[in-house]
Parts: sequence; C-alpha cells; structure tokens
Amino acid sequence: MQRDDLLKAIAETGYNIGFGAKKHFATFDLVTKVPGYIRFFSISFGIYSLAFDNLSSRFLSASLIVLGVISLYISFYNSRKEEYGDAGVVLIQLFNKLKKLYLRAKTADDKEILEIIEELEAVENEYYSKSMSTQILFSDWYAHYKFFWEFQIDWVDEQKNFKLLRDKVPLTASIGILTLLIFFCWLLFKNSSVFLSLCAVLLSLCQ
Repeated sequence: MQRDDLLKAIAETGYNIGFGAKKHFATFDLVTKVPGYIRFFSISFGIYSLAFDNLSSRFLSASLIVLGVISLYISFYNSRKEEYGDAGVVLIQLFNKLKKLYLRAKTADDKEILEIIEELEAVENEYYSKSMSTQILFSDWYAHYKFFWEFQIDWVDEQKNFKLLRDKVPLTASIGILTLLIFFCWLLFKNSSVFLSLCAVLLSLCQ
C-alpha cells in the first residue's frame, strides 16, 4: 500500500470510528437528558395551566401525550445507557490512536508502513467488536453536531475535505432545509430569473 493510500485509509477509518463514538455519546446523552427535559416541561405546563385557562386546550394536551410517548420510547434504552457511554469512550480512544498512526504514516519508511497497516487492521477489528449497532432515533443528527462542531477532526478533514451541506449536516436535514429555502425563494421571486439563480446557488452548496 502506498503512503497516500494508507493516509486515506486511516482517515476513512478515523471518520467511521470518530462519528461512531459521537453517535454512541449522542444516544447516551438523549437517554440521560431528554426524560428530564420532558418532565420539566410537563410540570411547568401543569402549573401554568392552573393559572391560564387557554393552556388547557386539546392541542397542548395532545402534545403532552406525545411527549409521554417519546419518554416511553426513550426508556427502552435506559437499561443500557451506560454501555453506550462506555463504548463511546473506547471508540474515542481508538480515534486518538488512529491520529497517532496518521502522523506516523506521514514520515514512515516502507517497513514502518507495514507495521502501521497491521495496527490499522487491529484498530478496525476492535471497532467492530466494541460498537453497538442499535442507536436511538435522531442520534445521527446529534452525532453530526458533536462530531463536526465539537470535535477536533482537522487530520481527518485533511483527507476527506468535508463539505458543509453534503457532509456536516444530516442528509434528511439538508433536504428539508433546501426544500424550505427553495420554497421561500419561490414565494419571494417567482416568475423571476432571480429565483433560478438562487436555486443554482443553493444546489451548488451541496456539491
């Protein structure tokens, strides 16, 4: 394997492991924190509904039921939340190990490259054995934020060249944002060449 190919392979694995670590932490955070937020808002709503009759509407009551269902869904993960946190810590350690391999690979000779390849394979095998396949709903969205905006990933970006909408924002969120922006542009500039120009700009951001 050539040095450039090895650097790309390490960065690709680093992305998978780093994002996987943040996804485990996202599940851990959602399971740990969201039920508390739901209880807080439910209690607050109950208190204010005693003072304001308008708060007792069917819509708001139905919203509280939905929040209760969400809390019930999250509770299914509660018994294993510590496992998600522990797995995330292990994956972060593997990510940091890969960063060191990446820096070594930049100046490694042929013999050391072979050693780095073996270490890379060992890290990948440990990643497959430690990661948990089932994650909570919306953990992917939260993981994008935690990985791209809270994490030091310069060495991965050096090889991956992440784009804003294509990589740093979840695909479903990107589609939703673009759809809304195009719709508002159409409302403001319909039957105008400005609308087509704005659409071209928005689509170019996805490239």
